[in-house]
Amino acid sequence: MAVVSMMQIRIIALTEYRKPLMELLQRRGVVQLQNDLPHDDVFERLDITAPCAQFQRGAQAAEQALEILSRYAPQKAGPLDSLKGRASLAPGQLEQCAARRDELSAQAAEILQLEKQLCEAKAAIPKLQVQIGALSPWMGLEVPFNFAGTASTRAFIGSFSGDHTADALLQSIQLPADVPLDLTILSHGKEQTCVFVLCPKKNAAAAENALRHAGFSLPALAGSLNPQQQKAAWEEEIRRCETLIQKNTRLLAGFGPRRADLELLADYYSVRREKYLAMGKLAQTRHVFVAEGYAPAPDAAALQNELREKFFAAVELIRPDPEGEQPPVELRNSGFSAPMEGVLASYSFPGRGEFDPSFMMALFYYFLFGMMLSDAGYGLLIVLVCGVLLAKFKNMDKGLKKSLTMFFFSGISTVFWGILYGSWFGDAPDVIAHTFLHSDFTLKPLWVNPINCPMQMLMFCLLIGLIHLFAGLACKAYLLIRQKDGMALLADVVSWYLLVGGLILFALASPAFIKVVQLGFVLPAAVGAAGKWLAIAGALLVLLFAGREAKNPLMRLVKGLYALYGSTSWLGDLLSYSRLLALGLATGVIGQVVNQMASMGGDTPLGIVLFIVVFLVGHALNIAINLLGAYVHTNRLQFVEFFGKFYEGGGQPFEPLAAHTKYYQISEVK
Repeated sequence: MAVVSMMQIRIIALTEYRKPLMELLQRRGVVQLQNDLPHDDVFERLDITAPCAQFQRGAQAAEQALEILSRYAPQKAGPLDSLKGRASLAPGQLEQCAARRDELSAQAAEILQLEKQLCEAKAAIPKLQVQIGALSPWMGLEVPFNFAGTASTRAFIGSFSGDHTADALLQSIQLPADVPLDLTILSHGKEQTCVFVLCPKKNAAAAENALRHAGFSLPALAGSLNPQQQKAAWEEEIRRCETLIQKNTRLLAGFGPRRADLELLADYYSVRREKYLAMGKLAQTRHVFVAEGYAPAPDAAALQNELREKFFAAVELIRPDPEGEQPPVELRNSGFSAPMEGVLASYSFPGRGEFDPSFMMALFYYFLFGMMLSDAGYGLLIVLVCGVLLAKFKNMDKGLKKSLTMFFFSGISTVFWGILYGSWFGDAPDVIAHTFLHSDFTLKPLWVNPINCPMQMLMFCLLIGLIHLFAGLACKAYLLIRQKDGMALLADVVSWYLLVGGLILFALASPAFIKVVQLGFVLPAAVGAAGKWLAIAGALLVLLFAGREAKNPLMRLVKGLYALYGSTSWLGDLLSYSRLLALGLATGVIGQVVNQMASMGGDTPLGIVLFIVVFLVGHALNIAINLLGAYVHTNRLQFVEFFGKFYEGGGQPFEPLAAHTKYYQISEVK
């Protein structure tokens, strides 16, 4: 359906045109280059390691600089600014960045250097504060920590663990009586006692040995300054760091107006790197180069003519071999089906021989989503919000635009089902009329209230599920007809239509079954008999042909029995659609509970305030929870039940050489 036909493209041109030709391909964004071209004694590959590394470093530096600016010069962004999309930029404007590349790179480097200095200063302050704290026990010391004594004396500066007096320490230091020792306590506490010890220089060795045995240890601090001087020096260093932090913070904030230039630089390096990565896929000689890849058929002819006219290139377009390598997949759909491309991509792109199921998905997706959310008030909110956003922000990201469009159509379906079920923010019209207007007004459903007749609604949901599953089989039939595989069509499609359809007709003609499911009709017995024979015919087709690839008749029969046993999966698939009723009931019941809670205050001023608060909060939570549930379970019904009947996927997305930028949108229109 909407899978774009691909053409293999081979381009041969003179090496002198290599750069402008690759730039044109990047601007057009319609060629995915292959990386399997030969390189031998004749053809070689361009060594792109150095330039790609350079561009990568440049882009990373610009990104890091922008991240720094986001902290020190944040942009004022509104809650909806992310929907505005990227500003448009002509290719020439991006190329003009090359002339300012060094200037802008220097700006990025300056920002990184300022941030580095600032971070180092911030890290240094707590370390200096810890060091100043460690000086407090030594503030009584009037000499430097590296003071070793005078010409005739030897000094020892250190500490003993625990709290001691001078007399106790002198007694613990075992020295001969004729060795004089002067011990001064600088400070003492529970953890340590800091001391200054002085002895004659000739007795230094004996004194040091005695001190060590008594538990004396040297301080962790050192230097040529005494503690008072060292503290003053460190405090001055802290003031210097604080001044540097203030200065660099101010300088970084001043770079805020240059954010656009850095964004341009980051995009420029990213585009250049992507171009060189593509050039690394070329096979070239001294005079010519060869490029091969895939291009969408609708764009290939125009590109061929442009390359011939501008670069005198030899361009060959080849239709891919159906049995060869599978070309990449690109999807192009109309506005109604386009939102399904993102949902389909999250599962898998179509594989070889498959078609794009986006249109069929869209028909059922919006329908099923509306049945699950099923509140007209919620649907109107979704339609209004998505419609306003789509109308206001024309330049938003394509993926986000598709998602909002999907919810817009789903909201329309939700309004439709809400009107049929009579659900407007639950039963809000009835509650408001009864509580505040004292009226017996009741907003009746246009069709049915699911809460009052759940069994009939369950049967209706199963009918929708059967139609959905049969539509999946119809898609498989379309594929088999296109492949001209009549046997597979009979064995894998017609047989299941007969088997499942016949069983349903047989059940609907059974009064016992009708009584259980509470339907208001019974099919004639003749229809039930016809359904029975149709089911038997379908079962025989499955039994005889499901294992047709096996050569051994016994093995073919065993595989047929196994396939027939697999018919029980249809029951599980059908019951999966009961979630249409379950989620619809959940939305309505929770909405009614919220309304009842909101109206508990009655027709009083306080009751009105209570109603408004509870109504807004309760329904906001209800729509958030059930919107997520509808999205998840609609996807599940598509991926598991619907795709399970015909779709395998496995295709690789089309990823052309293009100007993939983060901050600007490259446009050929100036």
